[in-house]
Amino acid sequence: MTALTFTPAPGASSTMQRLTAQTRMELTLLIRNGEQLLLTIVIPTIVLLLFATAPVIDLPGRRIDFVAPGVLGLALLSTAFTGQAIATGFERRYAVLRRLGATPLSRSTLLIAKTLAVLAVEALQIALLIAVAYALGWHPHGDPAAVIALLALGTAAFSGLGLLMAGTLRAEATLAAANLVFLLLLALGGVVVPLHDFGSPLRDVLSWLPISALTDGLRHVLRNATSVPLHDWVTLAAWAVGSITVAARTFRWD
Repeated sequence: MTALTFTPAPGASSTMQRLTAQTRMELTLLIRNGEQLLLTIVIPTIVLLLFATAPVIDLPGRRIDFVAPGVLGLALLSTAFTGQAIATGFERRYAVLRRLGATPLSRSTLLIAKTLAVLAVEALQIALLIAVAYALGWHPHGDPAAVIALLALGTAAFSGLGLLMAGTLRAEATLAAANLVFLLLLALGGVVVPLHDFGSPLRDVLSWLPISALTDGLRHVLRNATSVPLHDWVTLAAWAVGSITVAARTFRWD
C-alpha cells in the first residue's frame, strides 16, 4: 500500500524562520505607528536643533560638539526603551502577546525580534541626526568601531529595560513610567546638561546610568577622539546583560 504524503508538512518552522518573520512584523508595526515616529524622530531632532543653536544652557566647547553625541544617545533611549516599552505594554493589554504565546514563538525569540526591529529604526534615526548635525557644523572624530560598539551596547541595555518594564507592569503604568523615565534621563543623564553641573554625590550616582555612560563614551570618541573609559564600557555591559537576562525570565505574555 502506498504511503500517503502531505504537503506542506505540518510542524513548526525553524527558529531562524520564526525570528525573521517576527522581526519583519515588528519593524512594520514600528514604521506604521505615527506616535512612535514622533517620539523617535521628531523629538530628538528638535532637541538637537534647540540646544545646538540656542544658548539655553552653558556648554563646554562648541555647542554642536557636545549636543550631537548626547542626542544620538537620546535617540536610542526614545526608540529602544520608551517607544518599545509602551508599544509592548499595550500589546500585552490587547492580548496580542497572549496569541503569540500560543504559537511556537519563544519568549527569547520575541525579545530578540523586537530588538532587531529597533536596531533597524535606529539606523534611520542616526543617519537623519548625523545629517542634521553636519548641517549645523558638526565634525566628529574618533574610531567608528568604538561608536558602533557603544550604540549596540546602549541599544541592548535600553531594549532590555523597556521589555522588562512592559513585561511586568500594566499598560497604563508602563505608559506613565516610560515617559517619566525618558524625561528624567533627558534631564539627568548628561544628554544636554553636563554631569559636572550637578553636585559631587549626585554626579557620581548619575554616572552609573546607562544613558550617562553612553553619552560620555560617545563624546570621548566623537568630540575628543580618545578611547572610551573602562567605566563606560562596564556600566553599559552590566545594564545590557542584567536587563536582558531579567526581562527574558520575567516577561509575561498576558
